[in-house]
Amino acid sequence: MPSANDIRKGQVIKFHGEPHLVMEVQHRTPGNLRAFVQVKMRNLRYGKALDQRFTSTETVEVLTTDRRTLEFSYADRGTFAFMDPETFDQIELSDATIGDLKNYLAPGGKVDILFVDEQPLNIDLPGTVTLKVIESADGIKGDTASNVQKPATVETGLVVQVPLFIKEGELIKVNTEDGGYLGRA
Repeated sequence: MPSANDIRKGQVIKFHGEPHLVMEVQHRTPGNLRAFVQVKMRNLRYGKALDQRFTSTETVEVLTTDRRTLEFSYADRGTFAFMDPETFDQIELSDATIGDLKNYLAPGGKVDILFVDEQPLNIDLPGTVTLKVIESADGIKGDTASNVQKPATVETGLVVQVPLFIKEGELIKVNTEDGGYLGRA
């Protein structure tokens, strides 16, 4: 097993029996004390972040990971299906695993899924997604004050504040981090 000095950002380690994604690593040697490794990591099952200090000689189990780009196919009764475009294998994830990310999943959209020991644990969305507006009130004629916005519902059910000129049926770009409108697609 590798020592704590070998931990790198982006690795997945086993800590207290759970997989944790390493987000930051700092090697420290304070004055005349022994060296240690300060690690900021996030639990992949529950999403909780924590800071942990390891002695430099402590052994750590590094888990084998695989990151695959999959295509979202459909959602059915709390289950979300993703397909590998190369092998056509289908993977299903539960609503609990997806969480609020379901607001940005449109059929045919691509996502990166992190597999740890062949189990899908983490989903990374692209920075922006293109979604179709299915419901939007008409803007009032003459209301031309700068930056006036109205709510619009997109195909996933997400409500986005958009400019008055956006109509039903248009494709818009949405920021996946804050759910904000970025422009027409």
